[in-house]
Amino acid sequence: MINKLFFLLVFSPLITWGQGYTPFGARLASMGNSGVAVEDVWSYHHNPAALTGIKNFSAGLAYENRFLLRELQSQAMTVVLPIKTGVISFGAQMYGYELFRSQKAGIGYSLKLSEKFSAGVQMNYQGIRLTDNYGSKHTVTAEAGIMGSITEDWKVGMSIFNLGRAKLAEFADDRFSTVMRLGTSYSLSKVLFTGEIEKDLDHPLRIKAGFEYEPIDRFYFRFGAGTKPVDISFGFGYKWKFLQLDLGSSYHQQLGWSPHFSLNYTSLKKK
Repeated sequence: MINKLFFLLVFSPLITWGQGYTPFGARLASMGNSGVAVEDVWSYHHNPAALTGIKNFSAGLAYENRFLLRELQSQAMTVVLPIKTGVISFGAQMYGYELFRSQKAGIGYSLKLSEKFSAGVQMNYQGIRLTDNYGSKHTVTAEAGIMGSITEDWKVGMSIFNLGRAKLAEFADDRFSTVMRLGTSYSLSKVLFTGEIEKDLDHPLRIKAGFEYEPIDRFYFRFGAGTKPVDISFGFGYKWKFLQLDLGSSYHQQLGWSPHFSLNYTSLKKK
């Protein structure tokens, strides 16, 4: 455990999402977080434009334990409310423990621009708190995304987190992460394929891919992988009429496993 903590503290900028950007949702996490072009209730934390694919009121809770360390726990929630002129969304996340904690809470709006194109924007309240000796930082960040349908089964999405490059500290011009993602998804019978490239302005380009397979009705198996750092992920899910339970884990070759879980609720359609 001591060796793992030491490695984590030294190399954490290379292996963890930091400074505000954290994707959530066990379904997409099990697919390598390659979800920028997937219509899912957890698109709030991936690409707000994809929320136009949600037709009924939906909500979700998620949990992740990064590398099985109590200090690196994450919790998140999302609420999606379709209205006549688009989709309103709310979300929040918390990461860390008493000596280091980050929070994000925000509101978004998504709209179909045409039959094949959608757009979404989001405003987030960001906060990072260190020990009392170092204080805390709070600011506002913006996020935007677009989504396009090439065919009914083939979609392309793009999102940008922290458009305004909000500052974290004046020292060394330290800023909250700005992350750009471009990806695609393709549905073929009972299989969904996903792939994307992700660029954090402060880190190397990442390539991510995943797939979801429905071997029997309402039961799903998922797998994903990513580069720089190399990680793999897998998971399972089951969907009832109005509830969906997703479980999975990702694996880092130096730090080990990061289990994740989410539970989603979707209201039934009116007859």
